[in-house]
Amino acid sequence: MGGNGVIFHIVNFSKVKSLYRDGMTPLVKSTSRKRWQRLPARNVFYYRCPDHRKNYVMSFTFCFDREDDVYQFAYSFPYTYTQLQTYLENIEQRQFDYVQRRPLVYSVQKRRLDLVTVANPSLLIKGKRKKVVIVTARVHPGETPSSYVCQGFIEFIISDHPIARLLRDNIVFHIVPMLNPDGVFLGNQRCSLLGFDLNRVWNDPSHWAHPEIFGIKAHIMNLNEDPDFEVDFFIDIHAHSTMMNGFMYGNSYEDANRFEKHNFFPRLLSRNAEDFSINNTTYNRDAFKAGTGRRALGGCLQESTHCYTLEVSFFSYQTSTNSQAIPYTEDLYQLFGRNLARTFLDYYKSINYISWSPSCSIMPRLKEDRIKSRLTRQSANMPIVNQDEAFLNGETFNLSMGEFIYPQTRNNNDPE
Repeated sequence: MGGNGVIFHIVNFSKVKSLYRDGMTPLVKSTSRKRWQRLPARNVFYYRCPDHRKNYVMSFTFCFDREDDVYQFAYSFPYTYTQLQTYLENIEQRQFDYVQRRPLVYSVQKRRLDLVTVANPSLLIKGKRKKVVIVTARVHPGETPSSYVCQGFIEFIISDHPIARLLRDNIVFHIVPMLNPDGVFLGNQRCSLLGFDLNRVWNDPSHWAHPEIFGIKAHIMNLNEDPDFEVDFFIDIHAHSTMMNGFMYGNSYEDANRFEKHNFFPRLLSRNAEDFSINNTTYNRDAFKAGTGRRALGGCLQESTHCYTLEVSFFSYQTSTNSQAIPYTEDLYQLFGRNLARTFLDYYKSINYISWSPSCSIMPRLKEDRIKSRLTRQSANMPIVNQDEAFLNGETFNLSMGEFIYPQTRNNNDPE
């Protein structure tokens, strides 16, 4: 088989909008090349096909250049349930006194719904009022970038960085890294084991059909009613299949003062993360999204609680100074998570809850800037075509199977 070019056809896409029209391509790796790489955009085609009820087809060409290799293709960077368990077990082995891990509930198939609590132990003394930030991810199993963002967030707040230490001294972080462990394990795209979209059942979750949402909602409501805790933030991390950059869905409020406060955190995040788009951030009360976490909790928690969905693109981001699309990597997703964590210091400084001079969030971060610069350069040059050019490039084929779909103006009204 070595050296043979093959055309793959993935059929029956129903969405007109797709990042494949903006240059996104499948990922590939093999046993001799362990790191995921993107196929060249010139080898990937997205088009409407009359042979498939006028649905859409994604076709790509590929050259299998080594007979003894096993090849894998993926829509996005995989992140498994086992990978999360291994990561959390490694954190436990480091025996931080400010990190606690426990199963909040168990899924239908008895998998752990892990709750990670990060805070200075002195902050958890009963009778002491403390602010709480809740971060969740992976309610939709196929949205693997959300797991990398969440891991970057965790990795930063448990680190020895001065900002992380200051945050742990003042804020209690509750993180649920994988809200749909059964769906992830089974390889589902959006639903749970029983076929439910768990981000549509927050208003009235069932303890037997949706134990994950039932458990996390009960936990949040208990915190909300506990006089020792003040829930300031609920942020649910997702990945978006048609938009670039990171952005947020927030709730719209008739009270102008409340809405202005709700709009403040996304603006701070846009200052800390160059891949976060304030222009793509929207606020709504769509009936279609009434059962989402940020909508349901936004209606039952205290008015001072900010509930958001944080989206990150499956593909790439553009900066305010560069219109060229920079493809995300696992490392860049994690960098976005670290920048999310940094932003909480800016927020709590702005409301005079945390004070530290000079500004921690704008303090020199030379090492991380060098990392970001290197990662950005690597992403801008993806796919990597070197000695493995044939591996990625495939052959030249004539694809005349339907109408090619060119990029067009999109909005971000897709389900979260």
